[in-house]
Amino acid sequence: MDQRIINLFDEYTHKPLKREDFLQRLTTLTGSTTAAMAVLPLLEINYAHATTVKPNDERLVIENITYPGEDTQMKGYLARPAAAGKYPAVVVIHENRGINPHIEDVTRRVALAGFIALAPDALSPFGGTPADAEQVRTYFGQLDAKKNLSNFVKAFDYLKGRNDCTGKTGCVGFCWGGAMANQLAVNVPTLNAAVAYYGRQAEAADVPKIKASLMLHYGALDERVNAGIPAYEEALKKAGTDYQLYIYEGAQHAFNNDTAPTRYNEAVAKLAWERTIGLFNKKLK
Repeated sequence: MDQRIINLFDEYTHKPLKREDFLQRLTTLTGSTTAAMAVLPLLEINYAHATTVKPNDERLVIENITYPGEDTQMKGYLARPAAAGKYPAVVVIHENRGINPHIEDVTRRVALAGFIALAPDALSPFGGTPADAEQVRTYFGQLDAKKNLSNFVKAFDYLKGRNDCTGKTGCVGFCWGGAMANQLAVNVPTLNAAVAYYGRQAEAADVPKIKASLMLHYGALDERVNAGIPAYEEALKKAGTDYQLYIYEGAQHAFNNDTAPTRYNEAVAKLAWERTIGLFNKKLK
């Protein structure tokens, strides 16, 4: 697919670009309304591909939980191994689409690897992630940044208060959640490991606060996010931070999202996931 089309969709999903403006520009790029409508399903997510670990997998216990946030009750999707025992915990941070079947599936994948996995819903202050995608976009634009960060920080307080948690914690985030993973590395000094997939980097001045081991995954074609890599890596090196940074050739933004057909890269996603779980196994277990 024409890279200009993928870049346009990336702009639409990350900037305040109205849907009608997006569709008009897509029509211009494809040459006709008919062609634009044919391309659109290839760009938008398809949750039919969202299940790699079934919600009723007998190896897991699934819970819908709440915990205290800033002026709200935070909702979360939690998965953990069914076998009795204590496990380290991983916070799974969604994209700018909120909690959806894909993120729930990723949470189950983490749990199946031997962790308590919790995916907080950033849109809990609005009652949770709505079904309407345009309303989701509106709510994300209305989030209070400081309260939102605090709501995710408080997830670790909840997890460490569980009897089945060892107290060791990590996080993994994607896109919007990747940026949050970097922010949690800065703001949670007890965090053991943080993994950011194609997420905006933390400010260089904040890097010395990072105590966690970092793993950073980027798609080589993701020019928007990748522009911040040089300054971030320079700061990480200067601070002596334990980090690993991978840039995958030929990969787009959202290469891990198997419900996004034009951007999902199976080989890259598999490799990045193996590295991610490898880090959690090393630092949390």
